[in-house]
Amino acid sequence: MENVLEHAQQGTPVVEGDIVTFVWQGELAPQLIADITDWEWGTPISLAETAPGVWTHTLTLPRDAYLEYAFWDGQERVTDPLNPKITPDGLGHDNHYFYMPDATPTRLTERARNVPHGTVTRHVIEDEFLLAGRKRTVYLYRPAVDEPCPLLIVLDGQDYRRRAKITNIVDNLIAQGRIQPIALALPYHGGLARGVEYACSEASLGFLLHHVLGLAGRELNLVDIEASPGAHAILGASMGGLMAAYAGLRAPQVFGRVLSQSGAFTMGEHDTVVWDLVRHGPTQPIKIWMDVGRYEWLLDCNRRMHELLVERGYDVTYREFNAGHNYPAWRNDIWRGLELLFGTVP
Repeated sequence: MENVLEHAQQGTPVVEGDIVTFVWQGELAPQLIADITDWEWGTPISLAETAPGVWTHTLTLPRDAYLEYAFWDGQERVTDPLNPKITPDGLGHDNHYFYMPDATPTRLTERARNVPHGTVTRHVIEDEFLLAGRKRTVYLYRPAVDEPCPLLIVLDGQDYRRRAKITNIVDNLIAQGRIQPIALALPYHGGLARGVEYACSEASLGFLLHHVLGLAGRELNLVDIEASPGAHAILGASMGGLMAAYAGLRAPQVFGRVLSQSGAFTMGEHDTVVWDLVRHGPTQPIKIWMDVGRYEWLLDCNRRMHELLVERGYDVTYREFNAGHNYPAWRNDIWRGLELLFGTVP
């Protein structure tokens, strides 16, 4: 125990190989909530008093895992005073995080001086019928090349741009010859209306096909979609991953490549309409990348969707990573999907 306390003073949790020990000092200890407990909505973990005023809980995790956590007093989250590493969860909380010994954040997010950088511009689209709130911000990324490129529409554009740093990732992948040059359109979501917009919405599909593609076609040098059907792609996470799959199934002539990260294919006990589109519709000529964390509530529905896609003859690649439902995890994994769908090697 003295060894654990000594290490805890240098930062928690204490990681030794595949063993992780969470430490709390005080008369009483809060509970532990994390990706692995489904946060406070699941079953929080109680710490045990292993020495006077010292409370611990030990887990065994894969050596390549990334985990976010917090302490919970039964009413609200409590800061871990021994871990200064925090990251926003997008829901108004700051989570603590740590990497296991064989896990590291991707360096593709770094903005290197010797790498040609694409140009990013901001635009605003207005539509009273298709958009909640009438206006929507869209960022466009033009790669540092002259030739026409396929377009990747990135749902939740504000999060993938700021938190996932996707433009830096694409810059670096292009410069390293790992993907062909691609352009990006990053439409922002509608705030409180996001759930409605991304729940297999025909209005949102119309917004993407009419407004976003129209804007990108005018401002960027894109491949001719009429001459190359399905050349463009769409990416999203969680509800955005659901909407990306829906867009590919509904408009395969445009979105021939789909990247779905932790897709929310099921809401509670209710399967969304994408299941019917896959199960009962024609097998569409689209190529799909799916990834999902092993420590999240959407794991089961992603496994089931992957099985159904394979059964129906879709070209789908599926990957599980040892992390939860968050942008650092998606950021660290997205290069794999980009390489699969836009790789320069046949």
